[in-house]
Amino acid sequence: MTSKITTLGQPMNELPSTVSPFRTVGPFTQHTLPAGLLKRHRTKAGVWGLLQVTSGRVHYIVAETDHESTLVLDESTPGVIIPEKTHHLTVVGPVTCQITFYKECTS
Repeated sequence: MTSKITTLGQPMNELPSTVSPFRTVGPFTQHTLPAGLLKRHRTKAGVWGLLQVTSGRVHYIVAETDHESTLVLDESTPGVIIPEKTHHLTVVGPVTCQITFYKECTS
């Protein structure tokens, strides 16, 4: 039996069904990954992200109330970036990845 890692009630590898993509950045390599992604930062309210690794691995570190959670992302394990949740990345050798940003759909 496998369990999904969740934060704010949302699985860390699934986007809500109520969001749609609006921007993709990358692909980046370990040499071109923006320095800001390696420092603690967060997305704006209502902005989700999906970090997809196409080769290699990256550590996706999410700040929790009293600790940090580290997820190892690779080709088969994407990472969901939750709005306003502090996080950063750590490169683990050669990597290629991209981030697609999503926002709530409006009717």
